[in-house]
Amino acid sequence: MLSKHLPSLFLSIFLALLAVRPALATDDKSAHDRVERMIHKMRGHINVSEYEMTVQRPAWSRSVKMRIWDDRTRKRVFVRITDPAKDNGTSFLRLDYNLWNYLPSVEKVLKIPPSMMLQPWMGSDFTNDDLVKESSYIDDYDHQQVAKEQRDGLSLVKIEMIPHPQAPVVWGKVIYWVREQDDLPVEQQFLDEKGQLIKRLLFTDFKTLDGVLLPTHWEMSAVLKPGQKTTLQLQSIDFDPSPAIPESTFTERNLRP
Repeated sequence: MLSKHLPSLFLSIFLALLAVRPALATDDKSAHDRVERMIHKMRGHINVSEYEMTVQRPAWSRSVKMRIWDDRTRKRVFVRITDPAKDNGTSFLRLDYNLWNYLPSVEKVLKIPPSMMLQPWMGSDFTNDDLVKESSYIDDYDHQQVAKEQRDGLSLVKIEMIPHPQAPVVWGKVIYWVREQDDLPVEQQFLDEKGQLIKRLLFTDFKTLDGVLLPTHWEMSAVLKPGQKTTLQLQSIDFDPSPAIPESTFTERNLRP
């Protein structure tokens, strides 16, 4: 008797799978699209911005100010430290996954090797890799929306990002919590290949700058090192710089002021 029902049974299973697979694909695409929208809102296609970075340690703290020229469409970034005087002129150039640094104290341009990508950037809790890899969040990871949560009266979407097997990234997993209403980030976690939480980045103090609502206070903390954190305060940003950023900005020659 069962044999008479096998064709209809297989058909039912097949149709059920067809019904499930699009839903899974939609979830992945939705998570991917949210990450893409988040990065676009935070950086646009091109921007010029100013930040103050404060590095805090249990026994001391220090601050530096910087100006950043960011061309996301061509994966290139130029950073110049403007204050304090002893760091003035220190510059960084990122072209795709390559990073160069100019140190005025020794008047040399150095290329940062892959072995140093996890070293602290300017002595902070951000790394050289943090400066290089942000665009890769779209291309080098699989995205999955895993939950929705309520936090401080806001509906948040939790997105897990797992790197592709051969992707040139250092984290085993990156987790984002973004606001469901506008895809802006409120928290980012960095986990190693063993699943241990290493760093946490919090986004707060939302303000409208150049017509765009953005988190202006970023706080990166080293989870395994209590009392150690770095804050970035976004002071200004121009998503349509005029005149346009000259091509000469993103060159090794420009590293020397």
